[in-house]
Amino acid sequence: MLAIDGPSGAGKSTLAAETVEALGTRAALVSTDAFATWDDPVAWWPRLEDGVLAPLAQGRPGEYRRMDWTSGAPRPGELVRVEVPEVLVLEGVSSGRRAVRSRLSRLCWIEGGTEAERLSRAVARDGEAARAELRRWQLFERGWFAVDGTREAADQLV
Repeated sequence: MLAIDGPSGAGKSTLAAETVEALGTRAALVSTDAFATWDDPVAWWPRLEDGVLAPLAQGRPGEYRRMDWTSGAPRPGELVRVEVPEVLVLEGVSSGRRAVRSRLSRLCWIEGGTEAERLSRAVARDGEAARAELRRWQLFERGWFAVDGTREAADQLV
């Protein structure tokens, strides 16, 4: 299991997609974006643990409901099935959290430039209407990473 973690707008999704593409059918990708919301940035973890990580560890497929943002407000969306892969790539803010580190083969931290640069990329990705929420998210994740010690625990810094 590989976790690709770092702040919003750093390039985690891009690196994760490239990694999964390079590994082909041997890999599966699960993004924390499928779970997190503005109001619940990290407390959703038990859903990932119970629905995906525990079943995969037992050699069984996992599943989860991806957050659907099409209405503008998050709500449970499509059911995503995760077959048992050789390599599970967890990607997103908090994917390398302390609760999962002992089970990770590798934790990659992506720095992604300054906070202002990352905010610009995130706004370009999510739209100008999301700027205030993205800024609030940046403030949250700064505190989260400091308490969780994610960057310091990483095997690789990019």
